[in-house]
Amino acid sequence: ISGEKRRSRTLPHRNLEVLAVDGSCLQAAISICLLLILLLFLSKPMESILGVTLFLILVTASAAQDACICETNKRTVCTRNQLSNCECTAIGSNQPVNCDTLTSKCLLMKAEMVPSRGRRFQKPEGAFLDNDGLYNPDCDDKGNFKARQCNQTDTCWCVNSAGVRRTDKGDKNMKCDELVRTNWIFINLKHKEREAPLSEPELVNSLRQFIQNRYKLQQNYITAVEYDSPFIHIDLKQNSTQKSHEDVDIADVAYYFEKDFKGDSVFHRGMSNLSINEEPLDIEEILIYYVDEKPPEFSMKRLTPGIIAVVVVVILAIIIGITVLVITRRRSSGKYKKVEIKEMGEMKRGQNA
Repeated sequence: ISGEKRRSRTLPHRNLEVLAVDGSCLQAAISICLLLILLLFLSKPMESILGVTLFLILVTASAAQDACICETNKRTVCTRNQLSNCECTAIGSNQPVNCDTLTSKCLLMKAEMVPSRGRRFQKPEGAFLDNDGLYNPDCDDKGNFKARQCNQTDTCWCVNSAGVRRTDKGDKNMKCDELVRTNWIFINLKHKEREAPLSEPELVNSLRQFIQNRYKLQQNYITAVEYDSPFIHIDLKQNSTQKSHEDVDIADVAYYFEKDFKGDSVFHRGMSNLSINEEPLDIEEILIYYVDEKPPEFSMKRLTPGIIAVVVVVILAIIIGITVLVITRRRSSGKYKKVEIKEMGEMKRGQNA
């Protein structure tokens, strides 16, 4: 039961929402209790009012006690232990998560791969999804990506600490010696067209505070926020020597950030509109680039079909050009020879005359 209207999409991550009582439901329960108390106060003696009031308070407290959810990750299953403490595990991996901070990107991607259960709207027959960038990752005991990923197939590749492929793909014999750390994340945003650009100082300050408060990332890791309407650039930098055990990882922050601005927030309460001077910041495009401590190891196989096509066209154009030039020269030489023979024949006939 939820006080918020949930949107349905034919995306796998929409299938993972856990039904739970949230803050809006508790707020409604409290409002009803206060209304009932007011009505009783107007119609009953003081003793009855006191008794019913205590009863309603207990009911409300019980509802609050049962609200066992993970505020920072809706893709979890939460239950209360014998000590009435709320404990949550990630869907897909069953690993315990700390709901006071962000869940690792590896566990989030693992949860997104869990198939649909009990969907209200089934996808049409034959429908398929573009899963580029999304795969079923192997996570270690700490929720981090393993250096080698195979997506439960015979094709494997090496990833960085953000789970992004950094080598060509190979077979099961492929070896990844280490998990290379992503120490710089470069985020490009583009907001919708506006009559006038936003205030740059206000936007920079608002985004810095937003990232720090929502994702719990310290300001020293937000190394740049720049604005050139309609484009916004954010730099997140975090070396392995800088990051402490308590610090959130910039790869996790970037993943949460991307999900928020694409309308698929991982937070249980969703994404509230970000405003700059009471003007909404409507983002229509987001691109995230990853820079590792060591360069990626891609070969020429990584050339895209478009680049290969261009190379082929250029080579064919050169061959055709050379062929045309040779044929043209031969034809020209043939014409000159015919003219010379004709002229010599005329000269001989003149001499004989």
